[in-house]
Amino acid sequence: MEFLDPLALARWQFGLTTLYHYLFVPLTLGMGLVVAIFQSAWVRTGHTKWLQLTRLFGKIFLINFAMGVVTGIVQEFQFGMNWSSYSRFVGDVFGAPLAFEGLLAFFFEATFIGLWIFGWDRLSKRLHLATIWMAWIGAVMSAYFILAANSFMQNPVGYQMSADGRRAELIDIGAVLTNRVALATFPHTMFAAFMFAAAVVIAVAAWHLSRHRNQETMRPALRFGMWMMLISFAGVAIAGDALGLQMVATQPMKMAAAEALYNTACGPDASFSLFSLGTPDGTSEIWSLRVPYLLSFLSTHTFDGCVEGINNLNADYTQNWPMFADQLGGELPFAPVIWVTYWSFRWMMAFGAAAALVSVVGLWLTRTKAKRAVPQWAWRVAIWSAPLPKLGSLVGWVFTEMGRQPWIVFGLMLTEDGVSPSVPGWTVLISLVAFTLTYAVLAVVEFGLIRKAAQAGPEPIPEPGEGADADSDGHYTPTTVY
Repeated sequence: MEFLDPLALARWQFGLTTLYHYLFVPLTLGMGLVVAIFQSAWVRTGHTKWLQLTRLFGKIFLINFAMGVVTGIVQEFQFGMNWSSYSRFVGDVFGAPLAFEGLLAFFFEATFIGLWIFGWDRLSKRLHLATIWMAWIGAVMSAYFILAANSFMQNPVGYQMSADGRRAELIDIGAVLTNRVALATFPHTMFAAFMFAAAVVIAVAAWHLSRHRNQETMRPALRFGMWMMLISFAGVAIAGDALGLQMVATQPMKMAAAEALYNTACGPDASFSLFSLGTPDGTSEIWSLRVPYLLSFLSTHTFDGCVEGINNLNADYTQNWPMFADQLGGELPFAPVIWVTYWSFRWMMAFGAAAALVSVVGLWLTRTKAKRAVPQWAWRVAIWSAPLPKLGSLVGWVFTEMGRQPWIVFGLMLTEDGVSPSVPGWTVLISLVAFTLTYAVLAVVEFGLIRKAAQAGPEPIPEPGEGADADSDGHYTPTTVY
């Protein structure tokens, strides 16, 4: 790889900015739901603790939302800057769900977030509650349209090639929006986002409880976060199983690469290695902890099913796409980087399982009938385990995108053909360095703001006559929340 290779630099830039943007997306999706649930509990019960939790995690939600908007806009600019050939080829199709996301979902979400921020003392309790639910629905819609666009890259549908063969033209927007990959990816992504939001709630509550602060407010928040974590983990596992079946149906090479399976295997030979020692590409295995039949079950939902291997699939792809094979060259031109797909697939599952295990232990230690106080080490584990679901999501997307290589649109366009032809490497390098440094500073600011809000804890609710209005049931609402 040349130091100023435009393709390599463009891939690094898009990968880094995408992963950086995705630092904020899951927390927006998950925390929006958390805040809506807490506010619903307050409206339903009138208990002050739920209002305090709404305001506390609402601040975290808003800080994170602002950062997500900025980084998301920059990410989309790259389609025109570094990937203009890709944009010309697939813009008719890819642009439609992005337009839905920008014009419908994002503005829908932003409008209701504004109403929620400024409507505390202007809207009725129930109408104000509806604004946060609508804001969350807007965020969910935004996520779905983005996933639909990405799913076209994984499984192109709803298009026809132009007469000159240079563009993919949209003919069925319904097919694009109901892509089988999008329908499977969406719940998997959403439940993963709920896991991260739950981890943040757990960490904030654990920090306060470890210092014996705000116990009446933070104990229910802690229990809520741990139950949300376990329910979401179950959702991730179920949705992940469905996504795996779609992956086998649409991109069998990705599943083969996830196991470093070079030759087709069936039944007991189609085992799944939990951990392996050997060369990174899987060609020389020293030792492996394997579960017989598991890969067969994950791929076919039967114990005697067959899973196609990398060598077999590469031969089929070479026969189906000889022009692309000649362009790529090499022994296995259609195989992704095996060690990346192999380990990212396992780390994705390991991070999620570790987060769920923390919640299982936490629920046991904080049960009502527990005879001993929670040890300090347990609080520290709860606090420092907050990044686990996020790390799982990040490496999961590394697996998803790297496993698709060498395609930028599976079966239609190679990644190397999508890069802008007239952009020199040095310009990409300058923007890559500039964005990386800027994002590093913004990350420090983001973390500092969220940490400050989290450690400040719940704000006291004003007493009657101190900026509060009494409801008919005797509970009070602060006239100024933000």
